[in-house]
Amino acid sequence: MNRGFYTIMAAQFFSSLADNALLFVAISLLVAMDAPASLTPLLKLSFVLFYVLLAAFVGAFADALPKGRVMFIANVIKVFGCGLMFHTVHPLLSYAVVGFGAAVYSPAKYGILTELLPPEKLVPANGWIEGLTVMSIILGTVLGGALVSERGANFLLSFELPHLLGIGTGAEAAMAVVVAIYLLAALFNLRIPDTGARYEHQERNPIKLITDFANCSATLWRDKLGQISLAVTTLFWGAGATLQFIVLKWAERSLHLPLDKATNLIGVVAIGVALGAAMAARMVPLKKSLTVIPMGIVMGLVVTSMVFVTSVSLAYPLLALIGFLSGFFVVPMNALLQHRGHVLMSAGHSIAVQNFNENLSILTMLAAYAIMITLNLDLDLIIVIFGLSVAGIMLLIQRRHTLNQREHDSLGLIGEGKH
Repeated sequence: MNRGFYTIMAAQFFSSLADNALLFVAISLLVAMDAPASLTPLLKLSFVLFYVLLAAFVGAFADALPKGRVMFIANVIKVFGCGLMFHTVHPLLSYAVVGFGAAVYSPAKYGILTELLPPEKLVPANGWIEGLTVMSIILGTVLGGALVSERGANFLLSFELPHLLGIGTGAEAAMAVVVAIYLLAALFNLRIPDTGARYEHQERNPIKLITDFANCSATLWRDKLGQISLAVTTLFWGAGATLQFIVLKWAERSLHLPLDKATNLIGVVAIGVALGAAMAARMVPLKKSLTVIPMGIVMGLVVTSMVFVTSVSLAYPLLALIGFLSGFFVVPMNALLQHRGHVLMSAGHSIAVQNFNENLSILTMLAAYAIMITLNLDLDLIIVIFGLSVAGIMLLIQRRHTLNQREHDSLGLIGEGKH
């Protein structure tokens, strides 16, 4: 890997670190407002909303400019969203603005990998980026938990600088830390090299952009390998976002942990994902990526066992196992999806299609979870429904892949062009 790749990794790490810390700061603001419990998953929903609404446009934007510059612009938008929280704008609205920046950021973040690296390095590169992203989730989760704790607030306010900047509350101090991390990520964005990749003139007509996006989406869903990898990653991100909030509620009700302690459990899941991602990067070549699908079925079944766990000592290994299984099957799928997208269309458009589907899944699953919480369904029932749904959908995806193999030798598709 060259120096440009590591600069991209650094930029991604700090931007993701701030994203994850900010989530828990925003949750603490909702708690301080005595907001209904159903608003907590809606916080994440507001974050991913622009991934869906802007899907037809951000791919073209990512391909219209050097991707390092696109990532810098996106981080500036995130800082603006944090500024809205400073001015007491509702967390749902201000976090949505941060999500707007993240939606702009994502196609450039992943698209630049296919410009910078050859296909055979995409799985290791994804292992790196997923591993560092997961590390940022771990540290961001721990940081977010520390920032919203009483001890963390007192520590930050013990310095003279916050008072000189007009910061008088723990929430404001926590937000200032998050803004500083976003600014650090922006500095790394400015150091990302121009890969020299240039695409044909990007369309600006909204109708034509939407039509082009629909065509790209249809192309990827029709592709025998693209449809399977896209289905798996779509399910993974929807399930992962929902599991995050399920674990927080489970920690509160079954393990009797406060928010700042419950965040450690999210970190444990992330550690498992990092280990699984690292092992997959070393063990699973691109041509063998589809062999990991059964891991997703097992992961869904393991989730259901959460209903039998009431002690923290058992919760840690269980959540680490869930994370490991998730990381092991998503990294090869993500690499395969990127490869097929890059072969069939431009990098930015491919990632935009991926983001649309994955975040539509997040919106759908979080909305379903919020409805179940509003209906006061028993948490154990929610966990069982969630786990069996994941396992069942993965089983259907595996069967679809089997049918595809009967129609066409799927391994022969890797490395081919449009067909």
